[in-house]
Amino acid sequence: MIQIEDTLISLDVVEENFLCDLSACMGECCVEGEAGAPLLDSEVGVLKDILPVIWDDLSPAAKAVIEEQGVAYEDWEGDMVTSIVNNKDCVFSYYDEKKICKCAIEKAYRDNKIDFYKPISCHLYPIRLQKYKDYIAVNYHEWSICKAATILGRKENVKIYQFLKDPLIRCFGEEWYSELCLVAEEYNKQKNENK
Repeated sequence: MIQIEDTLISLDVVEENFLCDLSACMGECCVEGEAGAPLLDSEVGVLKDILPVIWDDLSPAAKAVIEEQGVAYEDWEGDMVTSIVNNKDCVFSYYDEKKICKCAIEKAYRDNKIDFYKPISCHLYPIRLQKYKDYIAVNYHEWSICKAATILGRKENVKIYQFLKDPLIRCFGEEWYSELCLVAEEYNKQKNENK
């Protein structure tokens, strides 16, 4: 474990390679899973506010789910998560011309229509955060559907923390990320020397 401020970071975050390969996985992480994407309480209101901007990019089935239950629901653990269609697709997903599942929220952000990138849990994936009384655990969520990302990450020599630079800075700040980079580089250097 690596500790920075009130975060405990799993060594996987600095050791493992990862680089999303949408052409291989087809955006499966927005489709598969046991529930929608975890949301902060503050994000539920944001999703409601931006809904008119992204509405036309959503599928008819997604619109029906949102009209019936809203943008989010409480899962079996009591956490707020994005609503999903047929126990699969996130309501905010859409498919491009290559049948790749993408995020309508991110699309609107990239088109400068909104200033919210997407929920932080989506932006941080494959990292998952777990809040405890005295610290936040920063863990790598290994999932078989992301196998192509680990292969591409190895090929390009990109570690998880490097791939997730922007969301980690968004979540914890520049200073925290700079410290993580220093610790990670030193850790990986020592690890290679001991091989």
